[in-house]
Amino acid sequence: MAVIKPFRGIRPPKNLVEKVASRPYDVLNSDEARAEAEGNSMSLYHIIKPEIDFPAGTDEHDSCVYEKAVENFNKFQDNGWLVQDQEDKYYVYAQTMNGRTQYGLVVCASVEDYMTGKIKKHELTRRDKEEDRMKHVRVNNANIEPVFFAYPHNNELDAIVAKVVSGKPEYDFVSPDGFGHHFWMIDDKALIARITEIFENIPSLYIADGHHRSAAAALVGDEKRRQNPNHKGSEEYNYFLAVCFPDNQLNIIDYNRVVKDLNGLTDAQFLEALKKHFDVKEMGAEIYKPNKLHNFSVYLSGKWYSLTAKAGTFHDKDPIGVLDVTISSKYVLDEILGIKDLRSDKRIDFVGGIRGLGELKRRVDSGEMKVALALYPVSMDQLIAIADSGNIMPPKTTWFEPKLRSGLVIHKLV
Repeated sequence: MAVIKPFRGIRPPKNLVEKVASRPYDVLNSDEARAEAEGNSMSLYHIIKPEIDFPAGTDEHDSCVYEKAVENFNKFQDNGWLVQDQEDKYYVYAQTMNGRTQYGLVVCASVEDYMTGKIKKHELTRRDKEEDRMKHVRVNNANIEPVFFAYPHNNELDAIVAKVVSGKPEYDFVSPDGFGHHFWMIDDKALIARITEIFENIPSLYIADGHHRSAAAALVGDEKRRQNPNHKGSEEYNYFLAVCFPDNQLNIIDYNRVVKDLNGLTDAQFLEALKKHFDVKEMGAEIYKPNKLHNFSVYLSGKWYSLTAKAGTFHDKDPIGVLDVTISSKYVLDEILGIKDLRSDKRIDFVGGIRGLGELKRRVDSGEMKVALALYPVSMDQLIAIADSGNIMPPKTTWFEPKLRSGLVIHKLV
């Protein structure tokens, strides 16, 4: 059963939260972070992307960059830009996008639950990315950024959250990308104890977004456990920072592909090759968005095409075989375009659906890419079925939006 605990969060004062809060470290590059933080010494980017405090081109994995993260984290606390709460709390963090709000509980999740598989994954992680975040957790002795979890929705938790959010939020602001962020503290000890008890009856938590951060946080916690001869199990390093959302409030949006060339084929040959496994229909110059499972769209030379997978290309009783990302990877990217490894092939790139299909059109029309492939999004039910079965999704399958804003609360490992 899921083990969680409250914690003494480190947070910005209410009047500074918009200065401190930032996008997550992995959704923008160093130059973009440098531009967003320009003129703002309080931006969390100085901690999560500290290479911005060095000349452009500085290797973000250099030891001096990690040391700068620690220096800046200490400076933020010394200056009162981040202040630790005096008592253990849970928090509610809500996000609003396009008029729709989802409500998450900010908790400390168990390292042991991660190591034993009670916290379930649906993606592979890359060791180099894990090691980068492990270094960041180690040097700061803190989880600076939370991970994004889902849990099977629970009526009593819904009622508790509804009661909490009926009060005035601690933070309430709209970030520059137009998303609303709302944050409440849960101080009531009886309520805190009840939340902990309810989670003890929830069989699993699911990593929605942040597989590398989850792995890094858990592995550092496990390291600290093994290195401590007086380990008791109650130390802060046994837990890591997560925001847990009920599964019925979450939407996954599409995650699309653009490819540099047609693997030596002409347009006509490529379209003909698609007909082996798909019903292909030309849709014209207007953007065409896939409208159901097993329907795709292709943009090529100024025209959109609808692709509908033929019977036999998918397996409804196989949690991986039913996925559109599996169908498209096998019968378009691999069989026709010769792309065998989505993680390493430089001919392919991936575009989150938040950018819209117009971004696919733009990248093809510019000549940077030759063809775009848009997919119908994976459902939460599919994600949970895959995680429960112990399977792993193909790379670049899910895109959650809005992303968690970093800097609203931090968890120290001591």
